[in-house]
Amino acid sequence: MEITGKRIIITGGARGMGRQFAVDMQKIGAKPYVLDVLQENIDELEKEMGISGKVVDVTDESQVVSFFKEYTDKNGPPDVLINNAGITADGLFVRKKGEEMKKLSMSAWQKVIDVNLTGVFLCGREAAAQMVDHEVKGVIINISSISRAGNFGQTNYSASKAGVAAMTVSWAKELARNNIRVGAIAPGYINTEMVAKIDSSVIDKITAQIPVGRLGEMSEISQAVRFIIECDFFNGRVMEVDGGHRI
Repeated sequence: MEITGKRIIITGGARGMGRQFAVDMQKIGAKPYVLDVLQENIDELEKEMGISGKVVDVTDESQVVSFFKEYTDKNGPPDVLINNAGITADGLFVRKKGEEMKKLSMSAWQKVIDVNLTGVFLCGREAAAQMVDHEVKGVIINISSISRAGNFGQTNYSASKAGVAAMTVSWAKELARNNIRVGAIAPGYINTEMVAKIDSSVIDKITAQIPVGRLGEMSEISQAVRFIIECDFFNGRVMEVDGGHRI
């Protein structure tokens, strides 16, 4: 797919990796539009880069359905969806400390599943519906993670990202007849705001396990996004961009 002039919706798109995607897509001639949960993030992006957006809770079905209909009515159907919105709420599955038994809370489990899995499902479904209805030769890119294989202290996050990878394959098989491709990217540890919250001693240990000897940069994941959009033979696969790291 030629990127120039294409309408690209990016969830979680007003900060971090999503912002990088939006800015990079704009630079090569696309028309990015971001969804975020904070209006101030969107305002800042629009002020600095002229990229518009809207506050949408990707876990809320009615908001997602309304947004994609309104967007299509105003701008035309999306050509590309980048399902980037995601959160973490790390914690051990169970841990006994003295006489106290600590367990991963239901709220920590549910909020990660709601954003990372249900949000991807809802946005993917509504974007695909608009693409199919308007006979768009579209692309959906889901952001999975190296943690989809299972990671210490990330039962909820790993489960959500494994689910994202599985949905990617299912959608690719189903939507191929509509000329819609679906791919995913599984980043390793990347220099993002989320990773910046991790203790520096932990980051040092992680970096030591990465064969290339450093964390990835957001621009490198953006390169992978561009490849998937432009390569019409990429479909139903998860691209690993992790510096050779295995967890």
